[in-house]
Amino acid sequence: MTKLCEGKTAVVTGAGRGIGREHALMLAAHGASVIVNDLGGDEHGVGSDLTPAQEVVEEIRAAGGQAEVNGADVSNFAQAKDMIHQAIDSFGSIDILINNAGILRDRMIFSLSEEDFDTVVKVHLKGTFAPLHHAAVYWRERAKAGESNDARVINTSSPSGIYGNIGQTNYGAAKAGIAAMSIISAMELTKYGVTVNCLAPGAFTRLTAPLIGSSLSETSNIAMSPIWVAAVAVWLCSDEAKDVTGRVFDVAGNTLSVAEGWRKGPIASTEDPDPASLGPTILDLLRKARINADMSGLEAEGPGRPTQNL
Repeated sequence: MTKLCEGKTAVVTGAGRGIGREHALMLAAHGASVIVNDLGGDEHGVGSDLTPAQEVVEEIRAAGGQAEVNGADVSNFAQAKDMIHQAIDSFGSIDILINNAGILRDRMIFSLSEEDFDTVVKVHLKGTFAPLHHAAVYWRERAKAGESNDARVINTSSPSGIYGNIGQTNYGAAKAGIAAMSIISAMELTKYGVTVNCLAPGAFTRLTAPLIGSSLSETSNIAMSPIWVAAVAVWLCSDEAKDVTGRVFDVAGNTLSVAEGWRKGPIASTEDPDPASLGPTILDLLRKARINADMSGLEAEGPGRPTQNL
């Protein structure tokens, strides 16, 4: 097997289970040394347990790879810094950062509490920013010192964030922010030898099982296994992807696409700032505009979406 990440050091957050676990295992199989981060809370972000992360580390070591466990709360700025520096201290550098940690507290907007909103946004959005900030500081300092970087960042958005999903105002808002953060930080870090890309994955995990209405015992179904998502991530971390940056990839099972993001649709100009005169212009634009996508990323009818152009 060709090893795409030989000699590289990776930090993977939320790597004790699900997609993060597959990221860590596949990176190690492709030659990377891995910091396996997982606070070990439940799917709602409650509690802590290093056991899942430790089990992944032991599996990597048993296969002949190198890995260390990390139990940082990635939304804690100081702990995120320590996690990044654990990679540098343990393996000499950090070349890959995969921000994957996340939780769910789904509620309709009228039932969503302030705590559930704040906690989900903190874990996902700040939990992506904090590790990325500290890694970026390291790479920038290396560049300023005359050293070269060939580094990769993979952030994790969601179809809920880039297309929208009922009951996930908090989660979707955070995931939309992560997609934007990825695009912008890609612009900012390219001159330092760092690529930043983003995944919007669909996979069968403990977080998605209740939404799908299935149990985790059914994860033997390869069609929606997290392994497909990990394969894309590992390729993006390889030398083959050195010119790929600022993109969001929609990965659902073995189906892969590039999410094209917000773009201007039909355009019109107006002569009169009186809102009473705007109706015909706006309605004409809506008739010409594409219908919003559903969770598949395709135009579809559904609640909250127009059933047809006006």
